[in-house]
Amino acid sequence: MYIAATRRADQAGGRTAVGTSRGFTRNVPANVLALGTVSLVTDISAEMVTAVLPTYLVLTLGLSPLQYGLLDGGWFGVTAMVRLLGGQIADRTRRRKLVAGTGYGLSAVCKLGLPLVGSSVAGLGLVLAADRTGKGLRTAPRDALITLSTPTPHLGRAFGVHRAMDTVGAFLGPLAAFAVLWTTHDAYDAVFVVSFCVATFGVLLLMLYVRDHREPAPPRRSASLRAAFGLLRLAPFRRTCVAAALLGLLTVGDTFVYLVLQRGFDIPLRYFPLLPLGTAGAFLLLAVPIGRLADRVGRFRVFLGGHLALLAAYLVAAAPTGGHASGTASRWAVLLLVLGLQGLFYAATDGVLMAAAGPLLPVHLRTSGLALLQTGQAGARLLSSVVFGAAWTLWGAGPALYAMGAGLAGCLLLARRLLPSAPLDPEVTG
Repeated sequence: MYIAATRRADQAGGRTAVGTSRGFTRNVPANVLALGTVSLVTDISAEMVTAVLPTYLVLTLGLSPLQYGLLDGGWFGVTAMVRLLGGQIADRTRRRKLVAGTGYGLSAVCKLGLPLVGSSVAGLGLVLAADRTGKGLRTAPRDALITLSTPTPHLGRAFGVHRAMDTVGAFLGPLAAFAVLWTTHDAYDAVFVVSFCVATFGVLLLMLYVRDHREPAPPRRSASLRAAFGLLRLAPFRRTCVAAALLGLLTVGDTFVYLVLQRGFDIPLRYFPLLPLGTAGAFLLLAVPIGRLADRVGRFRVFLGGHLALLAAYLVAAAPTGGHASGTASRWAVLLLVLGLQGLFYAATDGVLMAAAGPLLPVHLRTSGLALLQTGQAGARLLSSVVFGAAWTLWGAGPALYAMGAGLAGCLLLARRLLPSAPLDPEVTG
């Protein structure tokens, strides 16, 4: 098995995986590749469910856009609440792999809970909240392990490779969901059970091949909630958190955008799970080159550029809902352009922000600091989902997207002033 070879190379002291001295994975440690493989498998499982939930909840169970916005925002809210807890536990125990594994395991079990609750909206909400709890627990420890396994000059590339591998799973997940629905005549329960099996395999890969990072223990009081919030006294990190939260307030959830496209183009429901493939494909192609670009020209510059791509996606996606796209060719062009811009947005922001923020934080509080940053983003997106759902209900999809785009343009101007304009010290060791 390839990952076993990379693990042996890492244990032998090499920072780069066997056979990967060139190209895609150059200067990427084997531990990052192992984490990428876990994320790939887990994302197949997660995206199988994510791909079918919007149609299941909105078009099958009949939830309104506002109700779906509240539920979607609630998922972000649960994630936000547990990120700091996971970061604190990981930093205090210095067992980042164990905390991440607990999160992966909880999310896997929740896949079996979905068919058990049936069509109960309350039951679905509880199971999905537990699933988001698992995601909240695992994300910061995983990203901290990437930063601690990689030399600072190569962080952009390492996160790009990890996110690209993660996106392979995001690409395959909707295809798997589509295949299961096609062969079972739209049996959602079958999708959930297959998703559980795949998620369980991801947990096994984490246990077998990912190595923890056990730095010397700091004083116990240094890894506390107070110390985590004390990181906000570091001006570059504080400005980064504020800018990321501001931009998160105007970030519309992917599923909302896909619902806008589905209604604007009247896409048959069984093809809805394929829409994320466009976003995932663009993300997959762009994650590594944009990560390398961020290492060269500045990670915050690339991060802001990604939000410009998102703004363009909003403006283009709003057009079909107003009837501006006519003819098969132009409709396909609009559809592919929106999905491609979304993929560009994620390639330029997801891992790039973590690569930019990681070196701003001391090693013994790195997981807590990244969790704090991610919590701010998740809380902002909670509000964003509710606001956009309400705007869609009141004004319609097109005007709601235009309004979010106008707000995003204003926040980009503020974020540009907030974010550090020059490279900072490559590593914080205090």
